Amino acid sequence: MRALLISKWTKVSVFLLCLVPFGELVWRIIKSELGANPVEFLQHATGDWTLRFLIFTLSITPFRKLFNLPDLIRFRRMLGLFAFFYVSLHFLTYLGPDQSFDLSGMWKDVAKRPFITMGFAAFVLLIPLAMTSTAGWIRRLGGKRWQLLHRSIYVAAVCGVIHYYWLVKSDVRKPLFYGAIVATLLLWRLGDWFFKRRSQAPVRITAPGVSVNG
Repeated sequence: MRALLISKWTKVSVFLLCLVPFGELVWRIIKSELGANPVEFLQHATGDWTLRFLIFTLSITPFRKLFNLPDLIRFRRMLGLFAFFYVSLHFLTYLGPDQSFDLSGMWKDVAKRPFITMGFAAFVLLIPLAMTSTAGWIRRLGGKRWQLLHRSIYVAAVCGVIHYYWLVKSDVRKPLFYGAIVATLLLWRLGDWFFKRRSQAPVRITAPGVSVNG
């Protein structure tokens, strides 16, 4: 398994697989197969893939530890960057075909409609994560500060789920499904942090024959 995970061809294959949803969207555009409302179709498709890639990214650490596959870490940055790629497409379909690149109208929309506000918050949270994803930025920020910054991916994922839930209004099965996965991953992370902290807590040792109460 390790030989497969460390192979450069595996990484190339994962990269190409991550491009498949984008390729499918391009093909649908070429073939004019976007349904009665093309803008809405593109927004929903890119939004769905953003949440999926956020979940893929968040799943790397639990899978590494649960299945003892440390080399999975090689794919985390790529998956995170693809999440940003798809959220950027999602934002551009809103800003371009939806708002006709009217920035003042967009800001009014962000302020007025809660689901737009939540989606925009998720997008903004992901920008610094994408910008600081390189090894150079890890050195500049320091490991602890870099990790603290990149934990905001959980906040972005939660904002994305709420954005989706408030958007659909009636059929909430998909946002609830994504929300359940994100909640499970977040609870796992909190549990892992709690038990790690307990295991690292200093043990109080008393001298033999001496009562703790004096």
